[in-house]
Amino acid sequence: MIKKIFKFSNTESTQYCFNAAFDNLSQLIAVENAILITDKLVYTAHKNKLKQWSTIVLPFSGEQIKTQQTVNYLIRELIKKKVDKSACLIGMGGGTITDLVGYVAAIYMRSISVGFVPTTLLAMVDAAVGGKNGVNYNRFKNIIGTTYQPDFVLYDYDFLNTLPRQEWISGFAEMIKHACIKNATMLQLLSKHTISFFQKNKEELARLIQNNVLLKLKIVQQDEQDKASRHLLNFGHTIGHALERVYKISHGQAIAIGMAIDCTISEKHIGFKQTREIVQLLKQYELPTSYPYNKKALVNTLQMDKKKEGKNIQYVLLEKIGKGCIEKIPIAYLIKWL
Repeated sequence: MIKKIFKFSNTESTQYCFNAAFDNLSQLIAVENAILITDKLVYTAHKNKLKQWSTIVLPFSGEQIKTQQTVNYLIRELIKKKVDKSACLIGMGGGTITDLVGYVAAIYMRSISVGFVPTTLLAMVDAAVGGKNGVNYNRFKNIIGTTYQPDFVLYDYDFLNTLPRQEWISGFAEMIKHACIKNATMLQLLSKHTISFFQKNKEELARLIQNNVLLKLKIVQQDEQDKASRHLLNFGHTIGHALERVYKISHGQAIAIGMAIDCTISEKHIGFKQTREIVQLLKQYELPTSYPYNKKALVNTLQMDKKKEGKNIQYVLLEKIGKGCIEKIPIAYLIKWL
């Protein structure tokens, strides 16, 4: 197990434990102090690992459970178990679980400890990293939430062995995003390979995951509260989140389409010249680059985007591969470009 400790402005520190095994969890938190929260899908696949852990199992999985109603249910369960400030909640699952459990930990008893065991590629490189958490409300994604850093994140890559193909695809969408905004060398590496290559080469996959986590953490450390440079991580996400909520497509698919659209906007607004390379890479990783969306439906959702300030929106564009920039764009321009 490789531990890397990262400090943030409002927390003591977070341990990121790479190349770990689930059995290492008891080295990070005493079993008697832990409440493990997961969903039925993950529990069914890995219940033999969880015998000694006090566990709350949500009956469903995916975005449908990312609601305030689920938060209320979890809080009721914690009260039933008489969980107090000495406890640590552990979110074990994909991004929905880490978002939910991080939010519950932040608000229960005005905050208790939390740790994550991400079991999907997307959660490993994105959702479990950086302290953002929360739930959706109606068609608005992540509109309720907090920034609250976990005590630890444990990476057991064996969980990826049971991952459906579509979940692998979604994870690579976020890694392509990271490469686009901050690391041209990573994009070159991705362009030389495919999902199948990384599935077969575990050491290469582990290195790629760690590099993506470290890239995101460096950005988060500079702007934990998402006031400035952390906006870079939203490349492809403004339109992508709207597509995800309106059309119920997967997060990875939505972000890929959002990135393709944002490349086109970057061409028009600041003269970006590498759209074809990114579109080709997205297709190489089995991601879509277009969708027959209804403009009016997207606009209604975009009007409540978290990055909107008055008539403008903080928007991420690309100057070149590996160099994203943040521009304040009138929402009317964005609507026109759609």
